[in-house]
Amino acid sequence: MTIPTFSGEFDKLVRNVVDNGNCSGCGICSLIDPGLSMELDDGGFNRPIRRLPLTVLSDTEARKQLEVSCPGTMVQRPVNPGQSDFDQALGRAVSSWQAWAIDPETRFRGSSGGVLTALAQWAVESGRSTRVIGAGADLNNPRQSVPVELHRGSDFLRQSGSRYAPVSIGGLAKSTDPSSVVVGKPCEASGLRQLMTARGQSEMPLIFSFFCAGVPSQRATDRLLNELGIPADSPLRTLRYRGHGWPGSFHAETLDGVTASTSYDESWGKQLGPSMQWRCKVCPDGVGESADLVAGDFWKTDEKGYPLFANSEGVSALIARTMRGHELILAALESGVIGAEPLELRHISSVQPYQVERRATLWARLFGRRVAGWQTPSYQGFGLFRQALGSPARSLRYAYGSFRRSWKRSRSRL
Repeated sequence: MTIPTFSGEFDKLVRNVVDNGNCSGCGICSLIDPGLSMELDDGGFNRPIRRLPLTVLSDTEARKQLEVSCPGTMVQRPVNPGQSDFDQALGRAVSSWQAWAIDPETRFRGSSGGVLTALAQWAVESGRSTRVIGAGADLNNPRQSVPVELHRGSDFLRQSGSRYAPVSIGGLAKSTDPSSVVVGKPCEASGLRQLMTARGQSEMPLIFSFFCAGVPSQRATDRLLNELGIPADSPLRTLRYRGHGWPGSFHAETLDGVTASTSYDESWGKQLGPSMQWRCKVCPDGVGESADLVAGDFWKTDEKGYPLFANSEGVSALIARTMRGHELILAALESGVIGAEPLELRHISSVQPYQVERRATLWARLFGRRVAGWQTPSYQGFGLFRQALGSPARSLRYAYGSFRRSWKRSRSRL
């Protein structure tokens, strides 16, 4: 089979996003043009590959939609009615809570209190939504993460928990269906909302998201498994990155019963986190401002404010970004699906130092990148320059570091 080459204005924009390191792997481009397929590249990240000619839209219309929806070209901070609270690092909110799943098994197996699993399952079981679109383990190869579609009666617990590996939720056609619940990364949330807005879609799916530090390479999972004594040719029965306690451990079991585990601090801190793609390092929104509601870990911290990873019962920070998300939380509370207590945004940001630091230093890192000759996405409405002015010395330091690394990478491409 001859694979069609990239051609036309739409494909040029896709290639430009990828070549400049701005692709998040969300899959929005493949939603606009199903002729693209999201596949792992040599670095272990999902990237668009043309498998069929562009046929659904004209080249011009496809490019127009991509320009205003791809998180590698633009992310626009949304403003929604009812948002009365604001935090520099976390954005705007209708309401904010500390929350947990009432069902003890859901709370135990979820990543941080099982809140998103509980809310997603309840939305379907109660008839509010038809399906849940999210990420889960490939049942035939648990090393891989894949998009999953869950319905009433599905085993939600089997697909609960975080997947710290590439997966592209935004490319699924049903992710734009108003009867769906979409549980996706913040980049997928912003891409979907921007695309549906550009298409004039008035009714949207419920969009759930989560605090995201970035997408690690699939290679990092493979390396970690190998270091734990499970080689690449060993088929797995299960692989979980977190859960079964909070934060829980990285745990794998082969088909012949060999098991291996390591702590969250070791797995994320030493292997997975350092392998994340460039676009995630310059993400303006790791806290899901484009979602209807977003959940994140509400960590216990040391005296310096950094998270402690000792296992305990999971608790999520839960933020309603829209009135629709707020009303869903209230209904779930009344139905006994989740437990929650009001929580101010400033208390959430105080235990999320990575999200605070990344946003505060983002303008400087983007500036250094551009000076080194790279194109960067347009981030609108986040007040990044104003935050950079708040600490000029730090901003200069980050700008120089970004320039130096980006310039070195530029030279290697010559």
